[in-house]
Amino acid sequence: MRKLSISESSKIFKKNVCKDKYLLLLAAPVLIYYFVFHYLPMYGAVIAFKDFSPGQSIWSSTWVGFRWFKEFFASIYFTRLISNTIMLSSLSLIFSFPVPIIFALLLNEVRRKNLRRIIQTISYLPHFISLVVMIGILSNFLSPSDGVINQLLRRFGMEPVNFMGESVWFRPLYIGSGIWQNYGWNSIIYMAALTSIDPQLYEAARIDGCNRWKEMCYITLPGIRSTAVMLLILALGNLMNIGFEKIILMYSPAIYDVSDVISTYVYRRGILNSQYSFGSAVGLLNSIINFILLLSVNRISRHYTQIGLW
Repeated sequence: MRKLSISESSKIFKKNVCKDKYLLLLAAPVLIYYFVFHYLPMYGAVIAFKDFSPGQSIWSSTWVGFRWFKEFFASIYFTRLISNTIMLSSLSLIFSFPVPIIFALLLNEVRRKNLRRIIQTISYLPHFISLVVMIGILSNFLSPSDGVINQLLRRFGMEPVNFMGESVWFRPLYIGSGIWQNYGWNSIIYMAALTSIDPQLYEAARIDGCNRWKEMCYITLPGIRSTAVMLLILALGNLMNIGFEKIILMYSPAIYDVSDVISTYVYRRGILNSQYSFGSAVGLLNSIINFILLLSVNRISRHYTQIGLW
């Protein structure tokens, strides 16, 4: 094959741009958004290696190398933060990931379209509730003084429980509320994958005498397998990322032993205590770990299932 010259490649490029100019124009706002808000700010990661102060510019700040990383590794909270982050994220993944799949499979078996739409709508609604409102509802229901749950416990002769103030209840409440709020919304992509399965496969299976259980095992599940694997790869690659907003709304110093994670620690030291360089260093380390996890999980998946993000 003859190698194209620079001038020929340039002509082909210009021709393709002219041909797809409207598509490029349509994609331009999204590309500009990601460039301005996601790629340009990356240069600020350099403050993780500097002693940055808001009164100085990033480039004029003193270079300190890996000082903040060493300080984080030597911190008395290091083991607690890492273990809590991994534990909370892993438990959330184990219990939350299968629920949208199961819900989509069950909803797919509902033959009445009107009933299916009603169930879908009800399952989507919690996703649109603000985190602040959702945690407020949770606190009211579980209040030790006048919460509905504790009132029921009193009627059965049991002592009220301070659900929001005891360490043993934090993880179940965090994971359970997350499942309730997001399972319906997360099932949308699986419902879309189910619609792509050829109906003729089900007809052929019924002719061969398959019941619904066998249809699900041999047609439905293999049909959404690639979608589930790709979403699992993304979830595992994001294992160390736990948003601090919900945890901060739920936790208190009394339950720091199970609720304090990397993101909340970065928030306290980096934002509240104005230690921006330290917060950036910990955040950068967290992102590097996630990136390595994503590459590793994608490679393992590609090796064993021939399914991957790239």
